[in-house]
Amino acid sequence: MRDINIPLPIARTLLSPIFRITLNARLPWQLQRLLLDIGSRAQFLPSDTTVHRLRLGGRPAERITAGPQLPSRTRGAVLYLHGGGYAIGSLATHRSLAARLAHETGCAVYVLDYRLAPEHPFPAGLDDAEAAFLELVGNIGYRPEQIALSGDSAGGGLSLATAQRLIAGHGYTPAALGLIAPWVDPNQVPEQSRDLVINRPWSRACAAAYLGDGDGKDTGYAPLHGVLAGLPPTYVQVDISEMLHAQCVEFVAALRVAGVPTRFIESQGLWHVAQLQAALVGPAAAALTELADFLREAIQPVALRDLG
Repeated sequence: MRDINIPLPIARTLLSPIFRITLNARLPWQLQRLLLDIGSRAQFLPSDTTVHRLRLGGRPAERITAGPQLPSRTRGAVLYLHGGGYAIGSLATHRSLAARLAHETGCAVYVLDYRLAPEHPFPAGLDDAEAAFLELVGNIGYRPEQIALSGDSAGGGLSLATAQRLIAGHGYTPAALGLIAPWVDPNQVPEQSRDLVINRPWSRACAAAYLGDGDGKDTGYAPLHGVLAGLPPTYVQVDISEMLHAQCVEFVAALRVAGVPTRFIESQGLWHVAQLQAALVGPAAAALTELADFLREAIQPVALRDLG
């Protein structure tokens, strides 16, 4: 199926009631998850996409590649951690986004079904992400510097926390961090009451569900306050209209103070993780291409050395 390009004002008008109904703190988590999975059917895959189900670190996962061929380890890989406030989101909701990344980077993209809150609060998701990365290295055969970590919203925060844990605990530095509107400090209460996608009551419910009985000062929970020095090149994208915009600005400033090579993209007119609608909205597809270009550039030098 070919991409279509819905004009931004129409797309915003269509999406607003969907998010208002679905991301609702009064709805049970299971119902929110179901509604998102149903809605994800509109986010179709690029043609010639192969989806292979497997397990990583003991959790269900998908390896997504462009074309039917088996992935080449010399090309590197992306470990993608989906968003959803640590409480919703799934392989289905992010399959289209991951498939587009696979096509545009030329790498295998591994999407992890990490455990969700409130059934599995912090640090369950972080433990799962760490275990998945270690299996990509130990059992599948990638080198740490061949694997980029990427994620959106809560998955962006989880990607950052995973990189920090890998560096501190294993001496493994990923090739790059590709973060879409990362939620790097769930303790912060935004001044804004809502944007097109997220509203404050829902985000606070997610933060509480993810924390459980944990310590909000733990840097695994709020990686903005963890060690940033030594992180790999990092891409951050956020729209200026988002509730998380101020947090992302703070995060990028901290990265630069820590000496981390950082590419910061502030879009105008999109919405929180608009890249999920890349098959439907041209500017969202362009934003996803920017991320793919960054990841490919970060991983490609390793592949070139392998081939030479």
